[in-house]
Amino acid sequence: MKSTSALALALVVSTATASAQPVRWSKYTIPQTGTSMDFPSSIFTEEAGRPDGYGQRFRTADGRADITIQAAPNVENDSPAAFLAKKHPPSRIQYKRVTPRFFAVSSYKGDKVWYNRCNFSGQLIHCVLINYPAEEEERAWDNIVTRMSLSLSGR
Repeated sequence: MKSTSALALALVVSTATASAQPVRWSKYTIPQTGTSMDFPSSIFTEEAGRPDGYGQRFRTADGRADITIQAAPNVENDSPAAFLAKKHPPSRIQYKRVTPRFFAVSSYKGDKVWYNRCNFSGQLIHCVLINYPAEEEERAWDNIVTRMSLSLSGR
């Protein structure tokens, strides 16, 4: 219980919100595709435009972290491995997991950690892309990123 409170406090402080409230979670759904994910709505409070396909971008109030939740057609019926290869990810990926149903990759770019997960179902690709500060905050984000990643689903 103590570590959950410390995580919530660290995230609240790191995103410069006004009060030390626990992380509030909502279910974000893209109606057109059925893509859904647990979403930390108390952290990502600002809309930041739309990605290609369907979905939404959000960022923290201080602009230090952002997230994209999106779905797009799998026009070429790519496997997760083939789709990822076509995106030409950087060679210095720190974490990479590819299965027949999804891929997840993560690494560093400048002073940020980036994490991408895409689930493949039927003719759609359901993705979450997250960028957040690496320095001193990376551990505080671990549980948040894990919950979002594992909750990502689509029809």
